[in-house]
Amino acid sequence: MKFLFDLFPVILFFVAYKLADLYVATGVAIAATFAQIAWLLFRGRKIDTMLWVSLVVITVFGGMTLLLHDEAFIKWKPTILYWGFAAILLGGVLFRRKNLIRILMAGQMDLPEAAWDKLNWAWMGFFVFMGIINLLVAFNFSTDDWVNFKLFGATGLTLVFVLAQGLLLSKHIEEK
Repeated sequence: MKFLFDLFPVILFFVAYKLADLYVATGVAIAATFAQIAWLLFRGRKIDTMLWVSLVVITVFGGMTLLLHDEAFIKWKPTILYWGFAAILLGGVLFRRKNLIRILMAGQMDLPEAAWDKLNWAWMGFFVFMGIINLLVAFNFSTDDWVNFKLFGATGLTLVFVLAQGLLLSKHIEEK
């Protein structure tokens, strides 16, 4: 359910793009992200740092897209998010000596230190890869292709990556 909640702005962006255009879709994505945060605040839930970062990035890049009427800004937004997440994970390792993936997921599984390190580096690499792929699609294919990739391609690649991680980590997980 959280996965669908996280995809809410992307799905609405896709629908608005198909019904109108990129600029309407950008406005819808900004509004949807604000609505996500408002809903969480209303429910008294904690708002993940990644959602706050996403709000800032969509507001800045989406706002620039709308203000300057230039779709390049919104096309850069996913890459900025992906690379920002990779930088945060790398910064955790280099400057704080913390494995942020472990901090986020330690309550869900118990892994050896080496597995946590591999998982953290795998996520960094995945985010860098996704940023590159987004730019390749955004600036070498049509806007229609990029919008389709944003919903289906990026989501599909993320699911495949998560499933692959699950398979690799399954040898470390013990049933109770």
